[in-house]
Amino acid sequence: MTQPTDIRRVPGYRPRLLDLYCCQGGAGKGYGDAGFDVTGVDIAPQPRYPFRFIQADAIAFVRAHGAEFDFIHASPPCQHDSECQRLQGNTHPDLIAPTRAALEATGRPWVMENVRGAVPKLHKPVMLCGQMFRLANYRHRYFETGGGFHLDQPEHSVHLVPQAKMGRPVPPGHYGQFVGNFSGVALAREVLGVPWMNRDGIRECIPPAYAQHIGRAALAQLAPEWEVAA
Repeated sequence: MTQPTDIRRVPGYRPRLLDLYCCQGGAGKGYGDAGFDVTGVDIAPQPRYPFRFIQADAIAFVRAHGAEFDFIHASPPCQHDSECQRLQGNTHPDLIAPTRAALEATGRPWVMENVRGAVPKLHKPVMLCGQMFRLANYRHRYFETGGGFHLDQPEHSVHLVPQAKMGRPVPPGHYGQFVGNFSGVALAREVLGVPWMNRDGIRECIPPAYAQHIGRAALAQLAPEWEVAA
């Protein structure tokens, strides 16, 4: 196991957050809003990412540098477990198990996110839904936690608002399904709180409100452990 380095806190210090497989930064924005100093890592260039960005393989980077951060978020590509990709007959690598192993080796607290299709492979995941954060959208995402961090399952209200059909314009009184080649980028930006993203980023993103919720829970739960005498 990589040996964690000591974290020394000083007035004004913002805990360091490593955002793996960061894409265009939905999760990163939420952690930044919660109070973290965010660094994103992705294997592809991400010119829209709103924080410090490093282009690198996520697993290799976290194995080499993960212990340098206070908290780690990882969103392995969801295509392997996406219903849309299976229907189209596309194949993608399954990175959940190797990502978990790399996260556990850091000795740091972490959270790993994925879609409903990945739930059988996630360990006791917590589900977050847009309604929990007063977003006009459902977008269920599942979060496994580790490294001493745990997340409580919020109450989940019954879905009463109908969803537009996938890929169709959103009629009045409906929620949009902003996945695939969806219609209504401007509406999706407003609903999900991601005004800097294009369609490619929106259809895969974690709404920032989800990560802000997780980040606040991490700060409340782990801050005493991060306090080291200067």
